[in-house]
Amino acid sequence: MKVGIVGCNGRVGSLVIKELRSGEWAEQGLVLAGGSSRKALNEDFFTTQSEDELFERSDVVIDFTLPEAAITHAKLAKLHKTALIIGTTGLSEQDEKELKNTAEHVPVVYAANMSVGVNMLIALVEQAAERLKEDWDIEIFEAHHKHKVDAPSGTALALGKAAANGRGNNLDNLADFDRHGNIGEREKGKIGFAAARGGDVVGEHKVMFLGEGESLELSHRATNRSLFAKGALRAAVWIEGKEPDFYSMRDVLDL
Repeated sequence: MKVGIVGCNGRVGSLVIKELRSGEWAEQGLVLAGGSSRKALNEDFFTTQSEDELFERSDVVIDFTLPEAAITHAKLAKLHKTALIIGTTGLSEQDEKELKNTAEHVPVVYAANMSVGVNMLIALVEQAAERLKEDWDIEIFEAHHKHKVDAPSGTALALGKAAANGRGNNLDNLADFDRHGNIGEREKGKIGFAAARGGDVVGEHKVMFLGEGESLELSHRATNRSLFAKGALRAAVWIEGKEPDFYSMRDVLDL
């Protein structure tokens, strides 16, 4: 599998390049096709400012860029019949529809978080929400570095969706994002969100189930961004030979 990295000089894109070139992934059939960047780079591997060129020479492309760029990349994946792995967060509902349209033509893995641990957390949250019922209130807290531009994080929203699924509902009906001033008593069944931003926090997520006389907390803390790169490459190994469809990391990890 020839792997292309869009935004190869970005925060996570550069880590995917480093991880892929470590040699570990060659044993699993992955080779670096190259990377794209909006500015010219002086690297010892193929780089281009033309994303179209990168998709043409790749079997699978990994994307940790921006929502507007991710949609452009989805169209290129469809054009060149290139498998696509999207780890970009902040996508709108319409953006996700565009990805699903692409997935009718090529296999697409989309995940707000590529971490193995986070995806296990998502699976556990869905199970807990289903079993604990609405007598237990659900609150989701997340913290990230000061440069993160979207809130709540994509991972927090994924956790909220899992909790809502466990309750047989949709997050749009249950989410409570805005608490300020005299908000009144907590509405039964709602899923509350809180976000913190500061320093160089890689990522922390906590889901609290609050009952009468007891509480349960499920949490995950990332200490190194390389785990996102490893997860994306694990998805690249998995996606080879898959039929066009819209997959998640839970599919990759069989959770």
